Amino acid sequence: MDITSFPKEKIKVLLLENISPSAKLEFEKAGYSEVEILKGALNEDELIEALQDVRILGIRSKTQITERVLKASEKLMAIGCFCIGTNQVDLESATSSGVTVFNAPFSNTRSVAELVIASTIMLIRRIPEKNAAAHQGLWLKESDHCHEIRGKKLGIIGYGHIGSQVSVLAEALGLEVYYYDIESKLPLGNANTSESMENLIEKCDILTLHVPSTPETVNLFNKEVISKFRKGQYLINMSRGNVVDLDALKESLEKGILAGAAIDVFPVEPKTAGDKFVSPLQNLANVLLTPHIGGSTEEAQWNIGLDVSSKLIKYLENGSTIGSHSLPELSLPKVDNTHRILHIHHNVPGVLSEINKKISDLEINILGQYLSTNKQVGYVVLDVSKTSSKEALEELRLVSNTINARILY
Repeated sequence: MDITSFPKEKIKVLLLENISPSAKLEFEKAGYSEVEILKGALNEDELIEALQDVRILGIRSKTQITERVLKASEKLMAIGCFCIGTNQVDLESATSSGVTVFNAPFSNTRSVAELVIASTIMLIRRIPEKNAAAHQGLWLKESDHCHEIRGKKLGIIGYGHIGSQVSVLAEALGLEVYYYDIESKLPLGNANTSESMENLIEKCDILTLHVPSTPETVNLFNKEVISKFRKGQYLINMSRGNVVDLDALKESLEKGILAGAAIDVFPVEPKTAGDKFVSPLQNLANVLLTPHIGGSTEEAQWNIGLDVSSKLIKYLENGSTIGSHSLPELSLPKVDNTHRILHIHHNVPGVLSEINKKISDLEINILGQYLSTNKQVGYVVLDVSKTSSKEALEELRLVSNTINARILY
């Protein structure tokens, strides 16, 4: 790999929120020595001050990247969200600022799936209430309403990476697996597809939710849906906190309809470990409440560190944007004996024609050209002769609707 136009020792990387050491190791292995790590999140003002000379920012879920932060951080090139989601980033502002945003949507899949299976076993054996009783000196040695999971029907709502992994583990333990997804998905193993969510609720003993955060999934399990549960069923939610109406869930549990629930995500969650956690489900029998730890294993965090840092490094050194949530996706080959220019612009008609005209007027031969667009911006990558790159860059910066242009190498 040719040296980038930015000397690696001068590219500042800031990693917040106790990101796994694997990320720093990956940057250092690639030759980036200016890597600063902070354990906590920063508020808006602190972030603006910290980002003045930073090119690459790594965050988890607590740091909020607002339009104001992005506008004040002129040197920022990319943001890595070392977690599943990107809700903490103003993606529209990131896009219009030419800042690419990556995340790690699949690196904690196994960790979440294992917790779902563990929670299923704990609930169906009534472990939460037996554990609480034992701590209070009570000896609830009884088999009433305690079952094996073998032979039970598990319903998975959302058959994506996590849902399908749950499916595989569940089947290995003898569960009969059914699933429902709004998109057509091929089953793994002997899993059975269901024609509707209502059909799944009707036939299954345990329901586990693995849906994304969209306007359609807000209160997906509201009072009306929860009222359709039959006596003795269990509900597990390790997807998004706003998917389940917790007051309606509490009512069903108190009436003895639902036999138990495991909830790992909540509509409102404490911002720091010291803040008080409040939920209507507290102190209910056979309810497992965990503090959003589905993906909180050392293995998952290590893999997330590797995944996101490798995407950031590839963007720095190659210009590739596969997995970006803000810039159009391009997978780019390495072309030897050229200089590569990146051009990000507002997606309006005529920009590519203007780029090509300027290059043609300079009589520069384009050795490779790549283009991808989304609704907001276009991303053009040009491979040109090494003797012509500076001249080409100066002209490309004059192109109408340019957001950012730079020589990559």
